[in-house]
Amino acid sequence: MTKRMKVTVAVIAVAVLGGVAAFGATKRGEKPTEVKVEAVARRDLVASVTASGQIIPTTKVDVSADVTGRIVRLSVKEGQMVTKGQFLLQIDPVQSEAAVQRSEAAVSSARAQAAQARANLVQAEATYKRQNDIVKQNPQLVSAQELEQLKTQAEVNKALFEAAQHQVDQAIAGLRDARRALERTTIVAPMSGKITRLNVEEGETAIQGTLNKDAATLLTISDMSIMETKVKVDETDVARISLGDSAVVQIDAFSDTTFIGKVTKISNSSVKAAGAAASATDQAIDYEVTIQLLNPPEDTRPDFSATAKIVTDTRNKALSVPIIALTVREDEAIANTDTAPTMGNRQPQKQVGKKDVEGVFIVGADNKVTFRPVKVGIAGEKHFEVMSGLKEGEKIVAGTYQAIRDLKNGAMVRSSADSGKTKGAATAVAKS
Repeated sequence: MTKRMKVTVAVIAVAVLGGVAAFGATKRGEKPTEVKVEAVARRDLVASVTASGQIIPTTKVDVSADVTGRIVRLSVKEGQMVTKGQFLLQIDPVQSEAAVQRSEAAVSSARAQAAQARANLVQAEATYKRQNDIVKQNPQLVSAQELEQLKTQAEVNKALFEAAQHQVDQAIAGLRDARRALERTTIVAPMSGKITRLNVEEGETAIQGTLNKDAATLLTISDMSIMETKVKVDETDVARISLGDSAVVQIDAFSDTTFIGKVTKISNSSVKAAGAAASATDQAIDYEVTIQLLNPPEDTRPDFSATAKIVTDTRNKALSVPIIALTVREDEAIANTDTAPTMGNRQPQKQVGKKDVEGVFIVGADNKVTFRPVKVGIAGEKHFEVMSGLKEGEKIVAGTYQAIRDLKNGAMVRSSADSGKTKGAATAVAKS
């Protein structure tokens, strides 16, 4: 048989087989659905939660003024490194110095009045004692009324002296407050770190921060050696996160590098992300999770945007299926027979309930699919861990999403890979 005859026979055979298959499928009213078929296999899975936030220093201090006044000297710049106790700025001390001088004068005056009151007390007590001694020797020389007056005068002078002493204490306390206010006009660094924010310039007026902390903040000092990111995690994911979980942090400013971190804090109260105008049902409930960076870059700045991938669980060589393969179908009807007695010709009513179950479509040897319930565990990036329901090596439908959504039990399927191979073989035969 010549080569050309062999090619002709092969083409005819392929055509006949294809016609028979097409005729059989048409007769049954079935058209195979093209799907992706994949075998159940073991893989290393990593479950994670991804959330975004901002980079902030773990320790920072907002320095504000305790007194109001004009800034007459500013010795630092934004971005400068400072040490604890270093001079930062000076608020005009003229008024505070005058207050100290007034308080010092008040202390001196109070002490003078106390000294005078003490002298009057000593004199009044001495006079009363002398007259009392005379009465003891000769009661006729001093009347009882005069002696009573002298005693009262001594007691009054004693009370005046005690009041003068309290005036001295009050004046000293006032002097202490005035000196403290004078000290507060000189601002020094409360900690070592970098000045990450400078809100004032020399000549501006610093206001006291009792009522408005934001407006009173002069500058911010941050410890840039320990950085963290606070990310917002949805309420459906936060329960899977634990303290100490590792995380991979991607900082937008360093897009070509990832950084390692660990979870150090999980908020107990939620952070509502929706606006104030939104109703309670429309509000997204998030929780703040703090991740400390273990290797922060030197050029990191506060408020850099970051995305954290928190690793919540891992599995080594776990039986797994593609996430897209898992679908939901209604379970078979469950009949619950009513136990009520029969009334006349009426039969007891039955309640039929259905529930949704998760599972995959198994591909049989005849290319028909069967839905099988599957219990899954953790979810990796692309695969689910299989806890029960499947065995390694079983073939399942792994795509496409549209095909899986429309599949039903007993449907015929055709692997997209096999379809590609058949087309390739037919093309090769035709070319031959």
